[in-house]
Amino acid sequence: MQSITILGATGSIGASTLDVIGRHPDRYRVHALTAQQRVPELAALCARFRPEVAVVGSPESAAALSVLLREADVRTEVAYGEAALCEVASAEECDAVMAAIVGAAGLAPTLAAARAGKKVLLANKEALVMSGQIFMDAVRDSGATLLPIDSEHNAIFQSLPQSYSRVPAHHGVARILLTASGGPFLRRAVETLDAVTPEEAVAHPNWVMGRKISVDSATMMNKGLEVIEAHWLFGAGAEQIEVVIHPQSVIHSMVSYRDGSVLAQLGNPDMRTPIAHALAYPERIDSGVEPVDLTRIGQLDFLKPDFKRFPCLQLAYSALSAGGSAPAILNAANEVAVQAFLDRRIGFRMIDQLIAGVLERMPGAALDDIGSLLDEDRRARETAQSLIP
Repeated sequence: MQSITILGATGSIGASTLDVIGRHPDRYRVHALTAQQRVPELAALCARFRPEVAVVGSPESAAALSVLLREADVRTEVAYGEAALCEVASAEECDAVMAAIVGAAGLAPTLAAARAGKKVLLANKEALVMSGQIFMDAVRDSGATLLPIDSEHNAIFQSLPQSYSRVPAHHGVARILLTASGGPFLRRAVETLDAVTPEEAVAHPNWVMGRKISVDSATMMNKGLEVIEAHWLFGAGAEQIEVVIHPQSVIHSMVSYRDGSVLAQLGNPDMRTPIAHALAYPERIDSGVEPVDLTRIGQLDFLKPDFKRFPCLQLAYSALSAGGSAPAILNAANEVAVQAFLDRRIGFRMIDQLIAGVLERMPGAALDDIGSLLDEDRRARETAQSLIP
């Protein structure tokens, strides 16, 4: 019986995780559930899964949640704030942590879980993009187990030898091939992208995701962040990580070996597959996902990404090559730009322009600790806000 904390329980990854957990009540129990402000949804989850603790973002949300739990006769302890998130992520009663809080807000509790030596199921790519070496050092020093949840990185993990030690050359690995759907605008005329609306950008053709990550998929910044994440997870240089557009989202990623072999992981586009894999690793359990029917799909297509259509992908490669705080600056600027787009303050094609403007004004610096990282993150956000018309 494993005790699980889910950071970001009311999001799409949280919902998929709880679906898998609900299929295996003999294997998993929920220690803590967290949400920022979706109080009714969190209360309903507490009523079903009966966690010891529930954490929300503010005292007002905590008060509202307490009322709903009392009315439902649920005896879950209620807490709020970042310190409470870190506490449930590192609690002695917790065996594994699903890190699914979107954006930089997930860094502190995810890092707390790593430092506490937990089994960390990493769905928050921004935490690793931002903190890079700091995060990997925490995993190494504490003896934590780090398992990727992004479908692409989970596929790479499954396609590597079990003894893989983050040194590609030692295992005959030539390249990592990250697949990308291309999002909703893969074949839309580039000159019309200025007119893209938030409603169009969040309508992903294959995956059901939150609004922010859906926009990231439309700009392919999501894939750029995954390139940086793959660098830290697998010890691969930027030149060893290749993005391949694969519109059907059946092959979730591949590993190319020196002998000419290419190993791939295939499946239907459903996040319950990588979640079940990580929860039970190294075993396999039922995820509720139907096996992929290749005869029904019939055809698999592959394309090279066009950096003119997807300049955010090029910006991510440049930030990875620059190193230091550049990936954290990239991530912070992107979060501000995407929110401004969703709020209709800027157009779709201004997202990459805003990020590029911040990177030009902040060349990046060496990161020695979390304090300097958070300072760079704050400065990048302020710079991005100043560039919004």
